Amino acid sequence: MKKKFFNRAINFIIAIVAGMGLNMVIIMLSGNIVPPPEGADLKTMEGLKAAMPLMQPIHFLMPFLAHALGTMLAALIIVLRVDAYHQKFAIGAGLIFFTAGAINVYLLPAPFWFNVVDLIGAYMPMAFIGYMLARKISKK
Repeated sequence: MKKKFFNRAINFIIAIVAGMGLNMVIIMLSGNIVPPPEGADLKTMEGLKAAMPLMQPIHFLMPFLAHALGTMLAALIIVLRVDAYHQKFAIGAGLIFFTAGAINVYLLPAPFWFNVVDLIGAYMPMAFIGYMLARKISKK
């Protein structure tokens, strides 16, 4: 019993770290895909806060994708690696990423529309999609 719990916990942590890693990779590469506003330094929290008023909607595409794909990857890995309670673990991953997103909403002065879209669309729906994809993959 303890071994199963330990294995589930380790796999859950691995999945969360993988999702966070994908999130970070997308954020790090986003400046190469969508250039930041002229003169903006997005590498520090202060620079990011100062650049927010200069950002156009296109600048929020990559952060949304990072949040959504990181959450989806975590849920997918959880369902593929954890032997039971798949849906609960996938929802747990979504809640962890949602909490991080809510903290970002509190810390960063992003536009209201982005905060709403991000919190509603990037976490729980993507955790569910990751769950469904993994179920489909594991049936093959």
